[in-house]
Amino acid sequence: MEADHRCLLNERNQITDCDLSEQIKAVTKESHVQAENTKVMLAFQRGQLTLQQYKLLLCSLYKIYEALEEELDRNSSHDGVAPIYFPQELARLESIKKDLEHFYGADWKEQLTVPAATLRYAQRLREIGRKHPEYLVAHAYTRYLGDLSGGQVLGRIAQKSLGLKNGEGLSFFSFPAVSSPNLFKQLYRSRMNSITLTELQREGVLQEAVRAFNFNIQVFEELQNLLSTSEETELRQRHKTHSPKMSDAGTDKSLELPSSLVSSSQFLRILLGLAVVLTVGMGVYAF
Repeated sequence: MEADHRCLLNERNQITDCDLSEQIKAVTKESHVQAENTKVMLAFQRGQLTLQQYKLLLCSLYKIYEALEEELDRNSSHDGVAPIYFPQELARLESIKKDLEHFYGADWKEQLTVPAATLRYAQRLREIGRKHPEYLVAHAYTRYLGDLSGGQVLGRIAQKSLGLKNGEGLSFFSFPAVSSPNLFKQLYRSRMNSITLTELQREGVLQEAVRAFNFNIQVFEELQNLLSTSEETELRQRHKTHSPKMSDAGTDKSLELPSSLVSSSQFLRILLGLAVVLTVGMGVYAF
């Protein structure tokens, strides 16, 4: 009881005596609360998921996990990585490839739609893999334990919303080598808490955990802003160039929206959904 009380006090004061997993949970708590209380998140929880949203999610996840797992593989013997290196149990890249091929076909790589923010996230993963491999634990912990927790909820919602049968297109959410997600998460936390870090390194890992959430937020914010600007530009051009004319049937063509504008509006709604999907993947989990 005394040890638990001391750990709680230290968490509040961000003192480094607590376990690393608890510290990461503490410093990212605000991000969780913000994500779980958005209107868009509530809409997602009602099962309002489209196939396009899901496919866009897979595209971004592919680039993120490609960078993360290549860096984990390359640094597998590093003291800050070896304890939490579980490629057989956790690796997601091959599962994502399988899902992308299911939806896009054999030439799925040529059809990827990836925002610049996702590429910046992947670039950051490669950068710390070269300079600070111990920081990878923050990203691995946030992503993989999210996949084993809230990600499972997301998988069930996706299956129901999209009517996917027999697990087709849902390989990302399947962990055949993990018989008990809860027990495995306990093992994972224990392993990461055993990593020896200097005070400076520990602070860097905690900052990196917060940065991981920020990267995911930036992914959908960047796309949403770009599409909003595009819609405004197209609307202004429409008012400037389009003069109302009556068709032979008496229909006022000025009341018809250009197909490009309709597509943009639909895509913006898709991206709002994607924002929630990305947040669910990281935010709704029981570490």
